[in-house]
Amino acid sequence: MFDDIQNYPKGFRVLVNAFNSWRRFATVLGESPEAGARGIKRRAMELFKNVELVPPVVVDSGPVMENIYTDDEVDVDVIPVPKWHDYDGGRYIGTGCYTVTKDPDEGFLNCGTYRVMIHDKNHVGFYVAQGHQGQIMRDKYLSRNQPCPVAVVIGDDPLLFVATTQPIPYGICEYDWAGGVRRKPYRVFEGKVTGLPLPADAEIILEGFAYPGVKKLEGRFGEWTGYFGGDAIEEPVIEVKAIYHRNDPIHWGMPPHFPPDDCMRYQEVVKSALLHLELQNAGVPDVADVWCPAVAGTRFLVIVAIRQRYPGHARQAGHAAMGCRIGAYAGRYVIVVDDDIDVTDLNKVIWAVCTRSDPETSIDIAKRAWGGRLDPRINPEDKRAGNVFNSRAIIDATKPWEWFDRYPIVNAPSPETLKDAQEKWGFLLEEK
Repeated sequence: MFDDIQNYPKGFRVLVNAFNSWRRFATVLGESPEAGARGIKRRAMELFKNVELVPPVVVDSGPVMENIYTDDEVDVDVIPVPKWHDYDGGRYIGTGCYTVTKDPDEGFLNCGTYRVMIHDKNHVGFYVAQGHQGQIMRDKYLSRNQPCPVAVVIGDDPLLFVATTQPIPYGICEYDWAGGVRRKPYRVFEGKVTGLPLPADAEIILEGFAYPGVKKLEGRFGEWTGYFGGDAIEEPVIEVKAIYHRNDPIHWGMPPHFPPDDCMRYQEVVKSALLHLELQNAGVPDVADVWCPAVAGTRFLVIVAIRQRYPGHARQAGHAAMGCRIGAYAGRYVIVVDDDIDVTDLNKVIWAVCTRSDPETSIDIAKRAWGGRLDPRINPEDKRAGNVFNSRAIIDATKPWEWFDRYPIVNAPSPETLKDAQEKWGFLLEEK
């Protein structure tokens, strides 16, 4: 937490690395601080599968309304905003944030995390990757030559922020899901400019409209891939009509850096939980475990462990993982392993790839999959032309079904031997 920031009032603070430990993130989900990655994943699966939605309750006031600026008073520089990376194209007020939009046809809300760059005192960027709910809603308005009402919320309940970074099913509002987890409704007020329901207990809110045909150069920005996400291009902007902030506000910054980082560590367990559920819902049986490693941005690599039950089971699991909502966007490799492999241990996963797969017969290639401008491997010319497809490799690193029972025995102690050794000699490994 940074305070006493030059040229800003004392009390205007910047917070970073909020999710930098499993203990801290476990408490966000209501889990024991001792749960570790596996326990947090199990908790996340329970929450995404079983939570009863609780809609927000409308209130007249809240802490975020302690300070309100409108019209000529609007100046986003009232908030301290760092330049997060050496080569960023500007300062980004939106990293630990989410935007609130409303579908003009069906009327439901979406809260999604998208990056927000400062252009000037009352204009900020509205970059959303293709295919995301915020982009779909925004473009419905703009394609009809209508302004899109939008608000940017900076700093809120960490649980609600987590919800906004994940693909909650279309039509379900993140307020409702997070309210269900908390078992109490979130407090919202009606925005003075847009009428959108906005969180009364947030730190900072920017409210305004994106107008048809109004674009400004946006980027570059150091992204979750570990690279800068392409050249600066023109993107829609938000004309900020109102700023709300509580006294002594906290600007929550969560800028992505070279992975694994603060952004990816929590997404590692949440995305793994969601993908595991999606595979179960797709009818893939005996999925033992799923992992989306932080070092691969939780997207470029997906690992699925199965208990093989029939011929083609491994390929079914691999193609399903590639095609479902979590695995579809900006993926690269799907590795399917047997259930004796710890999917969280990349050493064991690579060992399985090297000893159980064959390059000629074990790899399927899918073409023209859902890519994005942030993918560093897509040709810049293709990005400029809007051709942001990529390909996927599905690697079957399971023992061949036809001779599964005759596969060589692994040269490792049996669980029984390990247990005996631990009981006899484990004290030697204890910290002094």
